[in-house]
Amino acid sequence: MSKPANTVLLRLEGPLQSWGDNSKFVIRRSMDTPTKSGVLGLVCCAMGLSREKARDRLPKLRQLRVAVRIDRPGVRWWDFHTVGAGYGNLTAQGKLKKTATTGEYETLVTRREYLADASFLVALQGSPELIASIARALKNPRWPLFLGRKSCPPSVPVLTTAPDSESWANPGRYDSLMSALGAVPWHPRLREIDHHPQGGELVCLVEWQPDHKGDTAPDAAEVWYDEPVSFDIPVHEPRLVLQETIRVEIGEPLQRRTPSPPRPRADYQNSTYKDLRAERLRNDKGACVFCKSPVTADSPIHHVTYRRAGGSEALDDLRSLCRLCHDAVTMIEYGLGMGLDRINPEDPRWRDQIIEKREQIVRFRSLETRRRRFAAEEVE
Repeated sequence: MSKPANTVLLRLEGPLQSWGDNSKFVIRRSMDTPTKSGVLGLVCCAMGLSREKARDRLPKLRQLRVAVRIDRPGVRWWDFHTVGAGYGNLTAQGKLKKTATTGEYETLVTRREYLADASFLVALQGSPELIASIARALKNPRWPLFLGRKSCPPSVPVLTTAPDSESWANPGRYDSLMSALGAVPWHPRLREIDHHPQGGELVCLVEWQPDHKGDTAPDAAEVWYDEPVSFDIPVHEPRLVLQETIRVEIGEPLQRRTPSPPRPRADYQNSTYKDLRAERLRNDKGACVFCKSPVTADSPIHHVTYRRAGGSEALDDLRSLCRLCHDAVTMIEYGLGMGLDRINPEDPRWRDQIIEKREQIVRFRSLETRRRRFAAEEVE
């Protein structure tokens, strides 16, 4: 029987992320690594807790110990925002300035800092019950997750595991935060771009808490003001953080994490699809399933679903249609903005719409034929 999990691991990686420090409104800087306030805010978001409701859960969440491994520090980027709606530049009397031309309030230009192309491994350690609830929330988050700011979505799943973990819901049990961070190998994304850490060592920022009453913090401990007391009105307290290095295993470059979506159309060059198409025509006796007109060998085959398109179709995914019925059904599908699942022309509820669309196409083509004929006669 395995021991209950006491550690959950988070992979925080994305095009942009920003972890606010104590900077004020006009210039919003970012810390070098994820803050405890930002990570607990992400956990509350996964649990579906608003700023107000998170106040009741924060006392328990604050008991978690946090450590961050810097896999890629990223590059600092600046962005500029203009803010209006009553916020602007102040006069010497403390009033908002107005423009001389329009009389409207001047906009305030703010600067916001981001970490571009950074990647961090975060370990949260606490009671097994709390860790289990966090793992469940991160596996199926109630709200979309973001990396410090709502404009910074993650590019990979946040919940991650070590190779020796039993399951997503049981991230693992480790004696210390450093052992948890060392259990996950470092993987380059691309051989040509990512450089291996020197000697396989990575920098880690580990939260220090006294194990016994009267313990004294090491001299190297830094004070970080990111211990959240409230999100509703942002209030933070200090905590102590130690910088350490850890030697990790270097793995192979990661393969693509998200598989390519299936093609939203049939691959007409696929031999498997061609054989299935011929079988569908034989089963439909070479006739359109809607109007019973002959279906030629070069007539299109209609997909009632594209979920297996590209050579993996089932026979029931296809229907034989003449060119006129196929054009009518396709126009209805496009007009409705249908996705992978499309119209089954044998379904009676589509009958009147298909007939009406067929008549529209015939009228249009007849009119277009007359126009071309008249244009040709005028040229002669």
